[in-house]
This record gives sequence, C-alpha cells and structure tokens, in this order.
Amino acid sequence: MRGVADGVSGRAVCSDGNELLSVLSSHLEAIGRFYGRRGVRRGRFPSGALVIRGYFVVAKICIILIFIGVVVGVGIYTRQHTKNVDGFVLGGRNVGPWLSAFAFGTSYFSAVIFVGYAGQFGWKYGIAAFWIGIGNALLGSLLAWWVLGPRTREITQRLKATTMPEFFGKRYQSKGLRIASAAIIFVFLIPYTASVYNGLSRLFGMAFGLPYEWCVVGMAVVTCIYVVLGGYMATVLNDFIQGIVMLVGIVAVIAVVLAGQGGFSEAIISLSQIPAEGTDLQGAFVSMFGPDLFNLIGVIVLTSLGTWGLPQMVSKFYAIKSGPAIKQGAIISTVFAFVVAGGSYFLGGFGRLFGDQIAFAPNGTPIYDSIIPTMLSGLPDILLGIVVVLVLSASMSTLSSLVLTSSSTLTLDLLKGNVIKNMPEKSQIAWMRGLIVVFVVISAAIALVQYTSTITFIAQLMSISWGALAGAFLGPLLWGLYSARISKAAVWASFFVGVGLTVSNMFIGFIASPINCGALAMLLSLAIVPVVSLVTPAVPFQVKPPTGEGAIDREIERELREEAAAARS
Repeated sequence: MRGVADGVSGRAVCSDGNELLSVLSSHLEAIGRFYGRRGVRRGRFPSGALVIRGYFVVAKICIILIFIGVVVGVGIYTRQHTKNVDGFVLGGRNVGPWLSAFAFGTSYFSAVIFVGYAGQFGWKYGIAAFWIGIGNALLGSLLAWWVLGPRTREITQRLKATTMPEFFGKRYQSKGLRIASAAIIFVFLIPYTASVYNGLSRLFGMAFGLPYEWCVVGMAVVTCIYVVLGGYMATVLNDFIQGIVMLVGIVAVIAVVLAGQGGFSEAIISLSQIPAEGTDLQGAFVSMFGPDLFNLIGVIVLTSLGTWGLPQMVSKFYAIKSGPAIKQGAIISTVFAFVVAGGSYFLGGFGRLFGDQIAFAPNGTPIYDSIIPTMLSGLPDILLGIVVVLVLSASMSTLSSLVLTSSSTLTLDLLKGNVIKNMPEKSQIAWMRGLIVVFVVISAAIALVQYTSTITFIAQLMSISWGALAGAFLGPLLWGLYSARISKAAVWASFFVGVGLTVSNMFIGFIASPINCGALAMLLSLAIVPVVSLVTPAVPFQVKPPTGEGAIDREIERELREEAAAARS
C-alpha cells in the first residue's frame, strides 16, 4: 500500500491501515465539500468520515445487542433449574469446576477493579500495582479455594445451609446471629452494587455518548431479567460467557494501549522519567515495590483477603460439585484472576503516561475514575465496543451475584420464620424474585444519587462494603470451619468490630485511608474470634481436624460408599 497519495497535498503515506482509512476519509470529505458547494441537496452525498464513523457506531451497537440477547437467552434457557429453592439459589449444588471458577472470578472482578482500582492504584504505585493482581490470584483465589472450599462445601452440606447467615445460625446455634448477619449483608452490599453501575457507565458514556441515567437503567433491566428468570444457573452460565470475553478483552487492550506508547520498552522508559510525589526515589513508578509500599500492602490485604469473608464469593463453594471439582476450580480460578486482575493493574500502572489528558479535581488531584477511560479513549471503535462488552460483562456478573445473594438472604434468613411464619417453597422463590427487582432498583437509585454527591471514588465505595462485610464475617467463618472451640460471644464481637470500625471511620476518619481501615477490620476479625473464645463458652460442634486426607477426599469416600450401598440394594 505504500505510495498511496493524499489527494489534497500529494504526500505519499505509509502502508498503515489507519493512515489509509484516514486518506479515504479525507478524499470523501473533500468530495462532499465539493458537491456541497455545487448546491447538491443536503444528505445526497454525506461526508465520508461520517459514513465510516456511522458504520463503526452501528457495529458497536450490534456487539452490545448480541451480548444482551445472549445473556437474556441464557436466563430463559435455565428456567428449568428454578423449580425449588436449592435450584434457584445454588443450582442444585451440582455446578462443575469451570462454571464455578468463572463465577468466582467474574464476581470478584468488576468495573470497580477495572475502572476504579486499576486506575487509582496504577497512578499511585505504577507498575508495582501488578502485585495487587498477584495477591488477588494467590491469596484471594488459590488459597481461598484450598482453605475454604472443601470445608465450606462439606459443612454447609451437612448443616443444610443455603446462605452465609444460615450457616452462622446453625453452626453457632443462634437465631440472633443469623438475623444480624443477614441485616449486615443487605445493608453493606448496596454501596458495592452502586459502584458497579458507576464504573460501567463512564466507559459506556465514552463509547456511545449516552446519558449516565440510560446506562444505569439499561444495565439494571437486563440483569433483572436474566437473574429473575434463571436464578443461580443463569448467573453462572452467563459468568462463563462473560469471563471468556474478559480474558480476551484484557489481553487485547493491553497490547493496543502499549503499542500506542511505542511498545513495552518505550512505555517503561517514559514511565521511569516521571517523578513520584513525596519520595526521592528515581524511577519510582517502575520500581519493584513502587513509591509507597505500606499502603500498597493495605490494598493487597483488602482486595485479596476480603474474598474470604464476602457472602457472594463464599456461596460459590456451597454450590460446587463435591470431590475433585474443587481442586480443578482452584487452578482455573487462579489463572483467571492472574490474567484479569494482573492485566488490569498492569494496564493501570501506565496511567501516568496519560497525565496530560485525564480529568483533575479543582484541588489538583486526579479524578481516578477517569484514568482508565482516558487510556482507552484512543482505541479503534470496534475494539472500544469490545472493551465496553468486557466491562459490561464484569459488572453484570458482579451485580447478578450481589442481588441474588441479597434477595436470598433477606427471604430465607429475615422474612421466612420471622415476618412470615409459614412460607411455602413457591412463595420463597416468588419473594426472592421480587426482592431481586427491589434490590436492583434501590442500588440503581443510589448510583444515580451518588453520581451528583461528594463521594466520587469507586474505590472508596468498595472499601466501605468490603471492610464491613469481611471484617464482620471472616473470623467467624474461617474459625467456625476449623475449630470446635469457637464461642457465640466471639462471633458477636467480630460483627461489632468489623461494622463498628468501618462505619465510624467513614464518619470520623481517624484512619486516613478507608482501604487500610477495611484491611485492619479483616485482620482484627481473625484475631478477635479465637481470643474471645478463650474466655467464653464454646458452642458444641463437631469439626474434624485437618488431616492429610482432607475434606475433598472424605467426600469422595462417602460418595463411593453411597454408590456401593445403592448397587447392593
């Protein structure tokens, strides 16, 4: 293609597809201007650039419509699995490793990570933000599956527990703990859900120029449809599809963005020349641990250890098949986290290269939520459409998991047996479906109100909910799975400290970073539960001590015994 001439200047242009497209556009625009001067009717020969631009807009819209059609179709297809409560909430506890692992990963990483955290911490820590992705993969995924997965699957099956509050209620023999944990879940999942909308809509508005309100309403309606129709199975099947989009999209975006900076080596050289505030370290943003190691560790703890105590994450272990499915799911989930989380933070680490393009607040601080959208604004239109589907996938998978967790918790742990004494199974499913709609409406309304409020950081919203939930539940869940000496008072203490510390800090601000506050709440939960249990009476419960055999192998042996007994009979 080299040697194609520009019709206006006569210059030869290179054999680059984008330059050729630019030449064709300039030809068409020149022709359009010529005919416009000759009096041809408006619309008879439109500008070539507008024609080409229109084709790309139509292509992006088609990508979105195909995606929406697929997720709604999955919801219709999976309606057969929603005939009972166990099927609607947990998919009949028969979900395979691939679906469970992708459901775990897509619930873990949403627009909060891709838009909020990747932009903010990539700006603060540079390439060292990649350590957050490594922590998410190893601590937040691999160890969570190894440590929590087998025991959670085994004990919740034994207790016939469907939700985390039901586990607390039966494990610690306390109706009060069940109700309190259900209330905490319902209240503190709302900020996280609202932040999911916000992160998506910034990119959607950039790609299509649609008002923020349309994006929020559209995402809420589509999510409502497929979750109400298909319950948990619709969620995990869509998570698998959406996870594949996320994997492909992340790799493509990183490649294109770095290519736009002259390649990886040139981008690193440019980043190394940017000085870091508050330190004399040269090349701080390309150093191994960045300019602020202490706060970086706080982020790693919050985003990695937090998954151990979040109900929407732990519920994936309730539903997975027994036996080797957990071992397989652990590997799949870890690889997924390494690519998606590692890729997101790695991309965000180059955010400072776009420092002259991003938005800044009046006080001179960058608007962190604008960094990733700014980095993506120069992508080709088709790839930008794929990126929107990527973030839409991440956000909808997280939103569907959150609303399903909240509706099942409110129905099964608060309404059933307390407000409504006799609730048949069909009524329970109807209530859950109705509450899914209510929860989506509430969270969408909060997202719209938050859009005009003083709380502008997606990461801040996320840290409030993660800190309160994981700070309250992490200790009671982990110690309850592994120790028979845990007391009811220790669980209450963890609830009070986790919620109290997070909420009081939100108003008083005695800990400067809400992220560090959330991380501290999680660590305190792990310490408080065994300490309080030493001086208070334990709740009697049979917990098999850790052995070389492990919970997975015990389940396999039990299944083999059951199959042998069935064959003999």
